[in-house]
Amino acid sequence: HNFMQLGVYSLEKVLYHGEAVSVNCQTASGEITILNHHRPLISILKQCVMKILDKDQKESYINVSSGFLNVAEGSQVKFLIEE
Repeated sequence: HNFMQLGVYSLEKVLYHGEAVSVNCQTASGEITILNHHRPLISILKQCVMKILDKDQKESYINVSSGFLNVAEGSQVKFLIEE
């Protein structure tokens, strides 16, 4: 399986849900790029523009003012953000 399962949620709606190759964002400890099979991680997000590369090589951008990131076993990646 070459893709992670990515979900990006705000309090109001689902901003992204599906398979992705990578996601780039700013955490409290700096800029990171999450790829498939990333080690489990929980982090706080800082203000940034999140960049998602999907399985069709299409880029999506989401404005983040703050939020949380959770990478779980099995490449399950979830973001809960404030836009």
